[in-house]
Amino acid sequence: MGGSKRKTHISSNIKDVQAYMKERVGVGISYDLEFRELVLLKRKVQLYFLNGQVSDLVAIEIIKKLVSINDEESNQKKLFEIVENRLANLSVEHTNTMDEAVNQMLSGLIIVFVDGEKKAFIVDVRDYPGRQPEEPDTERVIRGSRDGFTENVIINTALTRRRIRDARLRHEMLSVGERSKTDVCLCYIKDIANDEMIELTKDKIRSIEIDGITMADKALEEFIIENKWNPFPLVRYTERPDVAANHLFEGHLLLIVDTSPSVIILPTTYFDHLEHAEEYRQSPAVGTFIRWSRLLAVFASLFLLPLWLLFSMEPTLLPKTLSFIGPNEEGTIPVAVQIILAVLGVEFVRMAAVHTPTPLATALGLIAAVVIGQIAIDVGMFSPEVILYIAISTIGVYVTPSYELSVANKLLKLLLIIITALFGVPGFLIGLLLSTLFLVNMNSLRTPYLWPFIPFNAGAMLKFIFRIPVPFSEGRPSIVYPKDTISQEVKN
Repeated sequence: MGGSKRKTHISSNIKDVQAYMKERVGVGISYDLEFRELVLLKRKVQLYFLNGQVSDLVAIEIIKKLVSINDEESNQKKLFEIVENRLANLSVEHTNTMDEAVNQMLSGLIIVFVDGEKKAFIVDVRDYPGRQPEEPDTERVIRGSRDGFTENVIINTALTRRRIRDARLRHEMLSVGERSKTDVCLCYIKDIANDEMIELTKDKIRSIEIDGITMADKALEEFIIENKWNPFPLVRYTERPDVAANHLFEGHLLLIVDTSPSVIILPTTYFDHLEHAEEYRQSPAVGTFIRWSRLLAVFASLFLLPLWLLFSMEPTLLPKTLSFIGPNEEGTIPVAVQIILAVLGVEFVRMAAVHTPTPLATALGLIAAVVIGQIAIDVGMFSPEVILYIAISTIGVYVTPSYELSVANKLLKLLLIIITALFGVPGFLIGLLLSTLFLVNMNSLRTPYLWPFIPFNAGAMLKFIFRIPVPFSEGRPSIVYPKDTISQEVKN
């Protein structure tokens, strides 16, 4: 985090401490910064904490315990040790610098200073405001757990720990933002995850120099990933603890950012974004069918419109049995323009639905789909075939498990439509070739993006095409270079 700065050590004079807290943090100015001074055995003891991030009942209980020292103790020289014994909390640490004391207080902890001492107590009684775990809207399943990550990093690590009761699970807390001091937890299993990948991720996080990451996980991703203008997601987001835990067992790393309900999984490939938890909550045969159906929908979202446009422009490419493909009515606007306008129109409706109150969102969709669409056909602006294929393509977009991948696929689809409209068959082929080469040359933390297709790995590709039963899934993905390659081998 930038260059090294000189740390301010805690003064033994509590008046200096109070002056520092007033000047540096604004105690007495900011209403949410709480300050309480006690006199214990004729020495001053000061408590600092943030209102709203500390449990009031716990803070009151701590003050009661400290006040009782006057009635139960008499050794003034051992006041520091007596106070420490009275802080009967789960986590009590020492610090000898004001910088750490301030950072911890702003993170929601209570700081206790004792007059005449050059150390302070850090008492963890955090009680962040926020919602309780609930099922994520974007990753719903028919069968499975209904809990999901929240905006609280402590709850999120607990949800992960609940599913992995392994002594080798590590939650390393880092801080990002010179001003925001945002907590970022790096999560991995020590004897599975690759050490080089862990250190690479740590170095990238520690090298971040910024005031704060208010956009949380997305801002962090843009610092970690090198290809910042790349529309394709090079990390995977999930709000499901079971999905996150499964990736930890495979050797992936997790980044849990405070204030964000999404957890970053890295490294990931293109094919990781095409898997969904629902496939693993059904039998292998049903899961395989669901996956194939989803892949077909994703394929349709990408290539249905460009191919239909190509065949409507070049009907000779079609055999006689498929001669019905193409617009029966030309309309007043060229087909390519119709498709582009319809794609943009669907995007307008999607954005409007996001910003529309929930009770009105359904009405908005009906108006857009029925009224506007039908009128556009009746006046000859759009042909019925365009509306049909736009609808199928849009369904494929929403079937895509990863929202980030669906947006990237939309951009690629629009590019293929434009280049096909301009250059016909050569344009479509060249666009397809360039997009494939673009994906082949992409890397996510030194991991080939199209693995296991390129470079080809038969075993991993088979596991992607078919939902293999769990007892037969012994190996971990080799692309994350795990230390322990066998997932069902018991080790002490």
